[in-house]
Amino acid sequence: MNVQTEHIYLNELHDGSNELALRYDTVRARSIALAEPLSEEDCCVQSMPDASPVKWHLAHTTWFFETFILERFDPNFQPHHPAFRVLFNSYYNGIGDKHARAQRGLLTRPPFPDVLNYRRDVDTRVMTLLVSPLAVDAYVELSNLLELGLQHEQQHQELMMTDVLHLLSCNPLKPAYTEALELVSKPAAELQWLSLEGGVVHIGHDEPGFCFDNEMPVHRQFLEPYALASRLVTNREYLNFVESGAYENPAVWLSEGWDWVQTQQLTHPLYWQKNDDVWHAFSLHGLQALNLDAAVTQISYFEADAYARWVGARLPTEAEWEHAAMLALSSDDAQKDGMQFFGQCWQWTSSSYSAYPGYETAAGALGEYNGKFMSNQYVLRGSSCVTPDGHSRVTYRNFFPATARWQFSGIRLAR
Repeated sequence: MNVQTEHIYLNELHDGSNELALRYDTVRARSIALAEPLSEEDCCVQSMPDASPVKWHLAHTTWFFETFILERFDPNFQPHHPAFRVLFNSYYNGIGDKHARAQRGLLTRPPFPDVLNYRRDVDTRVMTLLVSPLAVDAYVELSNLLELGLQHEQQHQELMMTDVLHLLSCNPLKPAYTEALELVSKPAAELQWLSLEGGVVHIGHDEPGFCFDNEMPVHRQFLEPYALASRLVTNREYLNFVESGAYENPAVWLSEGWDWVQTQQLTHPLYWQKNDDVWHAFSLHGLQALNLDAAVTQISYFEADAYARWVGARLPTEAEWEHAAMLALSSDDAQKDGMQFFGQCWQWTSSSYSAYPGYETAAGALGEYNGKFMSNQYVLRGSSCVTPDGHSRVTYRNFFPATARWQFSGIRLAR
């Protein structure tokens, strides 16, 4: 599908010194670039209720800027299309009605070109707003909201990739999103245990730069001495778990996890399949022989916890993960680049997603961004192979239900 990346011509709108405008242009263009390998049919289909069509992602991220930026700051605001306020609202009850999440794939109208026009219209209006005269306080507020919108769009860029992967996996043709990679198998480093003393540590974001509200405030936690694995669990190691019959062994599963495995009749990770006695995995590069030395991904919390029990270990708490990652990344140890804290897969922790002490929900509809999801979910830390560059940080708190496994989520052990 030809949806060429279109940039707003910045020199027509400002003198080039507006870094925020340049960042806006770059992030927005990347979303369009991610859709380039797809057909319009690919972009319209919803493969399961937890996923969304690419067309919806592109429209919803635009809705965010129209709703929280243009409607707030543009004195001549008019909606691009009145119906879009409902169609592309995700979960903001404070904004109004929403189209049912599980029915986003039924939105054959507006057609895909109309969504692209919607993006171009909103982009032009936002860029014009950025070079309009504003009071200092208003510009600070605008800048903060715009940065939140860009971080929000980067979250959806990652979701676009995980949702497309699930969609293509449902196709018997097993099509690749992008050209297949030639796998160069590099043996995984020997797993080592990094012993840490624990004690009273500070957790949470207190550095310059952006963070989400759920990463604050900084607070103290006490950690008992613990050890963290020096790398992620590999496909080879998890294959041993699979072939040992662990999916038929209730002794290693949490009760709810065992019920889920039995009900879903699960025997292996989401995208694995066995062809002629050889294990394969479906990825964005198509169906390929399982890379045994790569980190295992598309693992639910229940699977991660069961594997940890099976090897006589456990999952780290999110405070342990953050403490260890902070120490590793601040050290001069050459090994730190091989510890896979970032860029491979999100790593399940044993911590339920809840508020930090002193957490305050933001006023208005934006207060619904994180706080209302602090129930029945577990925290993941790090970042994945489809996380946009510059979007990850040590304090970032991702979160999903215990059964979610269509994300690039994996396992780091603790004890």
